Amino acid sequence: MILAGGEGRRLSILSQKRAKPAVPFAGKYRIIDFTLSNCANSGIYTVGIPAQYRPRSLIDHIRTGAPWDLDRMNGGVWLLQPYLGRSDSDWYSGSADAIQQNFDFVRRHRPEVVLVLCADHVYTMDYDRMISFHVENRADVTVATLKVSPEEASRFGILETDESYRVVRFEEKPPEPKSTLASMGIYVFNTEVLSDVLKADAANSQSSHDFGKDIVPKIIGPYRVFAYPFSSYWVDVGTIQAYWEAHMDLLADHPPLDLNDRTWIIHTRSEERPPVNIRTGAVVLHSLITDGCTIEGTVEYSVLSPGVRVERGAVVRYSIIMTDAIVRAGAMVDRSILDKQVDVGAGAQVGFGADYTPSRVTDLSSGLTLVGKSAVVPPNVKVGRNCIVASDVRPEDFLADNVPSGTVVGFVGDSS
Repeated sequence: MILAGGEGRRLSILSQKRAKPAVPFAGKYRIIDFTLSNCANSGIYTVGIPAQYRPRSLIDHIRTGAPWDLDRMNGGVWLLQPYLGRSDSDWYSGSADAIQQNFDFVRRHRPEVVLVLCADHVYTMDYDRMISFHVENRADVTVATLKVSPEEASRFGILETDESYRVVRFEEKPPEPKSTLASMGIYVFNTEVLSDVLKADAANSQSSHDFGKDIVPKIIGPYRVFAYPFSSYWVDVGTIQAYWEAHMDLLADHPPLDLNDRTWIIHTRSEERPPVNIRTGAVVLHSLITDGCTIEGTVEYSVLSPGVRVERGAVVRYSIIMTDAIVRAGAMVDRSILDKQVDVGAGAQVGFGADYTPSRVTDLSSGLTLVGKSAVVPPNVKVGRNCIVASDVRPEDFLADNVPSGTVVGFVGDSS
């Protein structure tokens, strides 16, 4: 069961029109591709995806599941959306509730264990090894864990274990962590145990119906709960900063996540595009460039999705540019994220200057500027740092030629 999440507000305008797991990643992928590919590569071919918030792009992307070998008669992939019925149905009120409302789907396939995953993590993991660990330890529940730095520990659910990896204590995001062993939000449950704990949680009117907050703390003691150690690359790309940093990780000479590993292919749904066209005078350094891009200017330490155009004299640095965006002649884009079909006018500058005034509406403070889907930045306009240019903004929405750092152009709603 892959939890496709809620609104993903911390991704700001990137998730304003799409579910967080459907946000593009690494040029040609979507975030959910990593979890789906892990399932396929681990030999797991029966997958349910509870999805609630703006699921259209997720549905369009997954469809029958063919890219992940999930278009099967025996098994396959199902997107499980909430519905209103005669009883026992409503909007999902938490991650645990999303699975509880779809437990008839689980029962139909008669599994011995249920693997519970998140759709907004970027990593490669053989789930078969975790399930084998679960069985060998005669566990009721197994939690995938990762060692984190002491500075990061308060952002996670923190576990303590004995010498046999059995969990003896769990705290969700403790202000003063006693350990650095963090939950990755990946669980293996014996099916009947999962059924029992979800029923008990559903009957508790005080519960927020969340695995980390409500389920895991209550199963320590009554059940055999074990910690499965994981030590490879893993990142929760639930914030703009984490999303940008994960892309920059991919541009290292020896990236911590190797997209070229042919023993563990990350599958996706791709459209047909022509080869990349790098023209005379273009400069491309330390970047990922995908099909259909045309480069006449300079691209450094950036990730370009299909169909991006960087015209002559334009410069793109430390940025993420999504599908069919255009950076016109003489324009500059620095430390910015441009969503699909953005048009940056000739001579414009996005991510301009040395003023790092934080955003007024979201947690942007490191200098990253966001431009929403289909926005048009007019020629010669300067957009500062930590700015948000909302989706569908037109040239007439810019009230001046200089957009100060930390400000917003257009309406961003409650996405922040």
